[in-house]
Amino acid sequence: MPNHIGARKLAMAFTVRLLLFSSLFLLPVSVFAQTNGSIAVGDFLTATAANSSPWLSPSGDFAFGFSPLGSNDLFLLSIWYAKIPNRTVVWYPLRDNEAAVAPKGSTLNLTANSGLVLKSPQGDDLWKSGTSGVANGVLNDTGNFVLQDRNSESLWETFNNPTDTLLPGQTIGRSRQLSSRQSETNYSKGRFQLLLQEDGNLVISTINLPTNFANSPYYATDTTSGTVAGSEGKELVFNASGYLYVLRENGGKYNLAVGEAVSARDNYIRATLNFDGIFAQYYHPKNFTGNVSWTLRWSDPDDICQSITEDSGVGVCGYNSICTLKGDKRPTCGCPTGFSLLDPNDPYRGCKPDFIQGCEEDELSRTKDLYDVEVLTNTDWPISDFVQLKPFTAEKCNESCFQDCLCAVAIFRSETCWKKKLPLSNGRVDTSLNSLAFIKVRKDISTLTGAPQPPCPDDKKKKSQTTVIRAESVLLGTSIFVNFILGAALCLGFVLIFRKKHVRSAEIVLDSNLRSFSYEELQEATNGFTEELGRGAFGVVYKGVLQIGSVVQVAVKKLNYVMQEIEKEFKTELNVIGQTHHKNLVRLIGYCDEGQQRLLVYELLSNGTLASFLFTDIKPSWRQRIEIAYGVARGLLYLHEECSTQIIHCDIKPQNILLDDYYTARISDFGLAKLLMMNQSRTHTAIRGTKGYVAPEWFRNMPITTKVDVYSFGVVLLEIICCRRSVDVENNCEEKAILTDWVYDCYLQGELDAVVDYEVQALGDKTTLEKFVMVAIWCIQEDPSLRPNMKKVIQMLEGVVEVKVPPCPSPFARTCIDESFVSQV
Repeated sequence: MPNHIGARKLAMAFTVRLLLFSSLFLLPVSVFAQTNGSIAVGDFLTATAANSSPWLSPSGDFAFGFSPLGSNDLFLLSIWYAKIPNRTVVWYPLRDNEAAVAPKGSTLNLTANSGLVLKSPQGDDLWKSGTSGVANGVLNDTGNFVLQDRNSESLWETFNNPTDTLLPGQTIGRSRQLSSRQSETNYSKGRFQLLLQEDGNLVISTINLPTNFANSPYYATDTTSGTVAGSEGKELVFNASGYLYVLRENGGKYNLAVGEAVSARDNYIRATLNFDGIFAQYYHPKNFTGNVSWTLRWSDPDDICQSITEDSGVGVCGYNSICTLKGDKRPTCGCPTGFSLLDPNDPYRGCKPDFIQGCEEDELSRTKDLYDVEVLTNTDWPISDFVQLKPFTAEKCNESCFQDCLCAVAIFRSETCWKKKLPLSNGRVDTSLNSLAFIKVRKDISTLTGAPQPPCPDDKKKKSQTTVIRAESVLLGTSIFVNFILGAALCLGFVLIFRKKHVRSAEIVLDSNLRSFSYEELQEATNGFTEELGRGAFGVVYKGVLQIGSVVQVAVKKLNYVMQEIEKEFKTELNVIGQTHHKNLVRLIGYCDEGQQRLLVYELLSNGTLASFLFTDIKPSWRQRIEIAYGVARGLLYLHEECSTQIIHCDIKPQNILLDDYYTARISDFGLAKLLMMNQSRTHTAIRGTKGYVAPEWFRNMPITTKVDVYSFGVVLLEIICCRRSVDVENNCEEKAILTDWVYDCYLQGELDAVVDYEVQALGDKTTLEKFVMVAIWCIQEDPSLRPNMKKVIQMLEGVVEVKVPPCPSPFARTCIDESFVSQV
């Protein structure tokens, strides 16, 4: 019996020791379960610098959370390599082509009914995965975040919703795609797309934003059925070993990268469609010391500057630019002399001319010696030519372009001359061309780029200068002489133009650049006034085509009524308007005053009105809106202060602001209100303008001055900032119906992020946003004496003059009374 008891005790002791020993192994398993990348429903992350701990994969290689964007106020929901110091983002969600950027204080919640839900600090949905039945989330060591059900089956995963990057273990099936970013730091959808087509061909194309229309591909694997059955591509595979290939239906492979793959065990590997259209594979050692960057293993195409042709789109660098390939096969973009970047912060958006070039502008200029010529070697814009001349010499090629008002650049190569007009497309440097590019550059650019303009009718004639041709690198070893021959040719050209049959009935008004057209001519030009472009208080605008030296598209406005007894004043006023010339004004070409008919002929601008640009579902970029605001302000300053005869517009609104080919703001109908209001008392002028833009003094029997335009500009400036109309009767929220009142309320409460609807670009430039809102509030003051003039407005917008805190614009409004009461208390 004692032996049995002893044996039992010995067995129990052994069991206890065994359990204790086993617990040593169970403890790490328990700890691992807490850090295995699994996320429970109800877990959340907050976008703040202080609480930005992300969800990690089990190895700690990948992190999922909020990445700061430039400042602590904006964050990008994303997945990135957690152990690499310079954060490399491999996934981020898109919503309507915009990146899911979150203001400070936003939260990401894992929910059972909607999956991942990103909310703003105000509780608005910024993005959601839209997945129901979620039991948990898992961030794998592959960098894939998966939402699972109770059976651990995948409901949604980032690998099936890629953005611009592929990781080892990831595949793309047919009709799936990668989309590039807009720029290195802007994660919204860019201009390039990698797609495995339904026919199995893997292609890279440019797309025409804001649509998803793809141009002809500039890169293709040609993995279609061809002559061998089953040779079409089935899926793009980036396997766990780091090999990247198109898997064919018959099991064959089309390898994108040649040579041995790098070790996926020792390196992080990724394949990214870069913002400049290059698809590239990179690797980075996992164990490293010091500052180690990503190494390029493979990329395509070899030369994107040459690869994008006419069918493939505009080109990586945009219009009027020059693409040059760097040593790493990445493109760099620049502007030719006389051109500047559309966006100084984004060289890939293209360039704009710093001067106005055109047949009308050249013809109406008082100075005939207008241009210099810049010469570039081995540079071409291959798809912008409108005429080819052969056989030709370099001198004749340059001379032909110099005398042609449509020609912006001439390319000479192999006894052939190609003349090209703006905008220039797909510019590139190609050392194999052995060519010369002659670029026409306006001599006196300063008068056309926003600098103060001379008084309209009285500016002095500039001294004629000899055309200088700068040709530092002339390949053909010949000198290019134009001098007096060009001057004579220009003069002769103008004489011939004026003598053409097409304009035999067009007489020039004394001391004016305007032309007098017959009613019959304008009726024929507009095809019987059939295509209406728009209508307003003063008349209806029709689209037309006139032959004035060349074929010109015009907008013809039929005025409602002008009294016959003011015919003399009508022509006098037209003379004043006809001598205005500014890059931010629509040019008035001519008029008709035949019988009872009064018509005005304007140049036609391609991109329509500011209203159609602003008030759409797709919001224009913040930088574009800033430039448009500057343009409108400069145009008004010119009318108010830089013409010898002051012009008050009286009807500034988005419908009267047009956009040219480069989205430069051009004010239209300037002077028309004043022209139709002649012989009326200054203090009893009938109200002119549009609801929502009219200054209070119109209703108060007060003198009408340039300050009425300042008030209207303030309203338009708010519309540009907010991308919404000044009066929104359909808005369900009564407090937001009147834009000026609502913005001032937001300004008082420090909620300018709501004014721009939490727009990422605007919030990233908060200093400018606040400054522009304050300037707008100064402009809409009910008391005209408190409003700044347009010169002061521009100085405040440009930061030359400090913008002080504005008073309440409407002293008797409820908001201002409440504000005054609170301050007294």
